[in-house]
Amino acid sequence: MVPRIRAKAGKRRDEGGESPEVAGVRLSILERVLPRVSVVMPVLNEERHLADSVRMVLDQDWTGELELVLALGPSTDATDAVAAGLAAGDPRVRTVPNPSGRTPDGLNAAIDAASGDVIARVDAHAEIPTDYLSSAVAVLEETGADNVGGIMDAVGVSDLERAVACAMKSPLGVGGARFHTGGGAGEADTVYLGVFRREALERVGGYDPHFERAQDWEMNHRIRATGGLVWFTPDLRVTYRPRSTLRALADQYRGYGRWRRVVAREHPGTANARYLAPPAMVLGTLAATALGVAWRPAWLVPAGYAAAVGVGGWLISSREPSAVRARVPVVIATMHWAWGIGFLTSPRRLAKGVSTGPR
Repeated sequence: MVPRIRAKAGKRRDEGGESPEVAGVRLSILERVLPRVSVVMPVLNEERHLADSVRMVLDQDWTGELELVLALGPSTDATDAVAAGLAAGDPRVRTVPNPSGRTPDGLNAAIDAASGDVIARVDAHAEIPTDYLSSAVAVLEETGADNVGGIMDAVGVSDLERAVACAMKSPLGVGGARFHTGGGAGEADTVYLGVFRREALERVGGYDPHFERAQDWEMNHRIRATGGLVWFTPDLRVTYRPRSTLRALADQYRGYGRWRRVVAREHPGTANARYLAPPAMVLGTLAATALGVAWRPAWLVPAGYAAAVGVGGWLISSREPSAVRARVPVVIATMHWAWGIGFLTSPRRLAKGVSTGPR
């Protein structure tokens, strides 16, 4: 087993930029032999976004060796042709097959093919700043962490997407996870995407292919359980594009809830209050609604929930136009109910070791 990497005490971050300590480490990295960085990207039906995402990786200000490994799933659009053109146009880009199309399988295939000392996960529709990799490596060096990640900066275009972005950045919508809502640098349960020391991935065996969703949280749990450190820093910010319809949003959050229940079964004691709040709300609201038929005061529970979401949604979107603000409460309720229902209805057949048949 790789010895535990000792974490140094976190440093305060100046307002409006990276901490002086991170900046200093960035400069010191440039003065010595740099680690090789491999970016791994699972790709499926990303014809529209792939070229832009790849360009953002290749345009990084990282001056050391860099490679990008695309794990290509069975896309039904022109993604493979786009990927082939990108690989032909730059020797730093390579492709590997991911026949199942599942995210953990693609990540593991790309990691196996990668040669870097540092492995950075970037999604095919993510938008990263030019200093993303250099900042991440600096934080790895400063903290001694096994994995560092930053803020999932949701940015929408349409009124509904902007409403989803508001909800995803608020504790009212997603709880207090710093990679959603921001906050000071420090140790975390999990982070968005992640930039890893390769030895940490090898120590825990990479992503568990069983977990179609929540594979990041589950692997970060194993990293921490084996003595490693997962570190959040607001110096890293990745633009995330939200779902564009309520149905797609509901499907997304139902899947999150469903698979977070699988993780809780696999790792007992890991379902904290933030994860239990949506299913508790669903059960409590449905029970109170039914009870209200015989005892009307019980209807104060669903009415109170609706009022809290309505008023809260209006307040957290104060900087948005009215068309967006009107949609935020509906978006928040969709996220809460879909996540809660997914958690409550997660079938035991999804447990590890239980055959579910072809996927």
